[in-house]
Amino acid sequence: SRLRRIGMMLDSCRSQSHLALLDVKGFDPCDVSVCVRDGRVTVSAEHKEEHNTALGKTCNYRKFMKEFSLPPGVDDDEVTYSV
Repeated sequence: SRLRRIGMMLDSCRSQSHLALLDVKGFDPCDVSVCVRDGRVTVSAEHKEEHNTALGKTCNYRKFMKEFSLPPGVDDDEVTYSV
């Protein structure tokens, strides 16, 4: 199940050097943005799809944003991330 997979991913990356693991399924890596500033990390993703059908145009739009504070003593420049 999805929750089991997420739990296994969290267990596999538990260490003092990891701050967070976020599920951005449904977004392309180019849709995801990470900003580290003033002791805060902001992860956002936005995706828009438009399709023309016989009945007209349909549009699907998804947006995700998560923000959290860095632990005390962690410098903004030390933060790394991967998608």
